[in-house]
Amino acid sequence: MDKIADKNVEFVPPAPIPRTTIPSIFEVIRATLSNPLEVWGQPSYTLPWIKTKFLNERILIANDPDLVHYVLVENAKNYRMATVRQLILRPILRDGLLTAEGTVWKRSRKSVASVFAPRHAKGFADLMHKRAVQYAEKYAPIASTDGLVDVSVDMTEMTYEILAETLFSNDIVSQSDDLSTDVDRLLHTMGRVDPLDLIKAPWWVPRFRRMLGIPVMRKFRKIVSDTADKRRKMMNDSEKGAPEDFLTLLLRQEAPDGLKRSEIEDNIITFIGAGHETTARALGWALYCVANSEKHRKLMEEEADKIHENNVDPVDWLDQMPWTRAVFEETMRLYPPAPSINRAPLKDDKWTAPNGEVVTIEKDTTVLVMPWTLHRHEKLWDNPRAFRPERFLAENKAKLHRFQYLPFGAGPRVCIGATFALQEAIIVLGVLLRHFRFDVTDQTDPWPVQKLTVQPQGGLPMIVTRRDH
Repeated sequence: MDKIADKNVEFVPPAPIPRTTIPSIFEVIRATLSNPLEVWGQPSYTLPWIKTKFLNERILIANDPDLVHYVLVENAKNYRMATVRQLILRPILRDGLLTAEGTVWKRSRKSVASVFAPRHAKGFADLMHKRAVQYAEKYAPIASTDGLVDVSVDMTEMTYEILAETLFSNDIVSQSDDLSTDVDRLLHTMGRVDPLDLIKAPWWVPRFRRMLGIPVMRKFRKIVSDTADKRRKMMNDSEKGAPEDFLTLLLRQEAPDGLKRSEIEDNIITFIGAGHETTARALGWALYCVANSEKHRKLMEEEADKIHENNVDPVDWLDQMPWTRAVFEETMRLYPPAPSINRAPLKDDKWTAPNGEVVTIEKDTTVLVMPWTLHRHEKLWDNPRAFRPERFLAENKAKLHRFQYLPFGAGPRVCIGATFALQEAIIVLGVLLRHFRFDVTDQTDPWPVQKLTVQPQGGLPMIVTRRDH
């Protein structure tokens, strides 16, 4: 039974209502530890910036797109990663691309950039399509009985399989038949905010929550080490050789003046762990949103039918499926995979607003650029809580300020795999919606919770049925 009585009514997806009262310090700490999305009050969704304090720490919440541009791009050299963010992520990713800084980051960025160059797009698209089709086959017997599936779990599995095929030639060494579950367990035990993080206790002080993830971390790092060793042997085999993929490219950077062995393994972990998690979450939320918006689902189905009937090359789907892309981009606005971007100035700074007002940013202030609040800001978006993919059709998207929408970050540290992720998402949606429909039921009652990404608490149980053509 469908939960939505009238699917032509504009859909407003679930999200915390902005606080209208000032919470106590204990309420803030509790929300930060359980679900940071519930911390933000009405000013965060209406003011261009807010200066406040938390546990004696200066905080600047930046919602003005020009201020965001200043911090992330114009004066990016003066800003490092914020301490709390690093305390959470570095135990998992160490010197991977998301957490490395300084010369280590520069080496890693240069080393991995070429794998995402446009010349690789065709190969990526073909492999993405192949894996998406193979995974979608699991729905055929389920759809014949109107079966119930957890779309959140399925999208995590599918994007992991796509990543393993495209970047690692499906050559990850593991004794487990369900490595994507190991990845999920790693991120959700090691990647949680701990009370000791909030007071900036040194990294070497044990965190109880993270201690629970140590066994899976050791297991995962051994998988990565074994995978790298196996590939090194292939590269040294003059007869067989090795595939020209992300893994081989990284290993070629191993040299006294290049990447260290540990840095290579950190980047492998970064891409296996974080590389599929963000896309998976956005895909799950997208299927949920269109299940509640019949108009947009039909437009996506029409595009999926057209590209298949015209035998369009998957590498061109991203450009030829504007409604599907708009739905995915609107989903990332409402449920940004990375809901916070944290920086801290290396020295005192100031920014002058267009109206002449000066914002001072003292050294070591935590600057929060929050896609969650930025994407729902009442001064930047019309009816920001509503699901309106039309915002991202070409003629409307051109009117947006470049820095009011940041699903992939911005500046020197913009997500290096942004185009890869967009292409993957459109191909997956195009394959799935060609053959199947996903509908909500009385059991579908997700609530967005911020962990490393914005995840649906309770999953996304949905009914899958086969489409009639």
